[in-house]
Amino acid sequence: MATSEASLRSDRRFRERNSVLYRLAHWPIWIFVFFIAPGPLTFDLFERGFDQRMALWLGAVLLATGIAGLRGSLPGVEPKPYILRFTEDKPNPLYRRICYTTAWSDLIGFAVLNFVGLAYAVATSNWRLRQIYEYAYFPLVIALWICGALGRLPRVGSSTKGEGTERRYFYGAVWAVCAAQLTLGFLWKVLPRSRDGGALKLAVFVGILTCVSYWAKRGLLPRTRPIVPGQWAISD
Repeated sequence: MATSEASLRSDRRFRERNSVLYRLAHWPIWIFVFFIAPGPLTFDLFERGFDQRMALWLGAVLLATGIAGLRGSLPGVEPKPYILRFTEDKPNPLYRRICYTTAWSDLIGFAVLNFVGLAYAVATSNWRLRQIYEYAYFPLVIALWICGALGRLPRVGSSTKGEGTERRYFYGAVWAVCAAQLTLGFLWKVLPRSRDGGALKLAVFVGILTCVSYWAKRGLLPRTRPIVPGQWAISD
């Protein structure tokens, strides 16, 4: 075990401070996370395009995340890494808990509602995705926000002790949902709104979620590799 950890530490560079470029590169991630958080508004964005409501919301998100970033209160935008050693029992700052709770609500909310909308269309030949977002999105994400406040989601607990494992769950979900959503967005444009078209979209959507999740479980994707207990948090 000691040899394995020493090898990992020698093969990978330990990041003692976050460079300005590194911090700036993480800021757009959190802009996107909070910008798409109002699901029905995001649905309108992809269906109708950018409008004044979205411009106002984007401005508010830019301002809030910009201030938080300058204060070092966004994950990855801190002056130096907060997590120094995986499985270390440290208090999990409130900003991390809020950011990762919001990210989880985006990932789970959009994936679940798109799956439900596609399954409903295949079963009934009726497309009700807009209505599903209008009536189900906020009840679902509010339930997820409550889970986050209670520390029941990965990376949002009161301690960072489970970081070595929980980061794998988080990044696995990011890779799976983002790949599936991007592909679904493309298929939404090129395939007709028919039962057969819906069935193909649903099959591809579920297939990508399944395959990418499996790759993440195997540690084949960035930031999903197994963590040695006590291992240093090394940039990967």
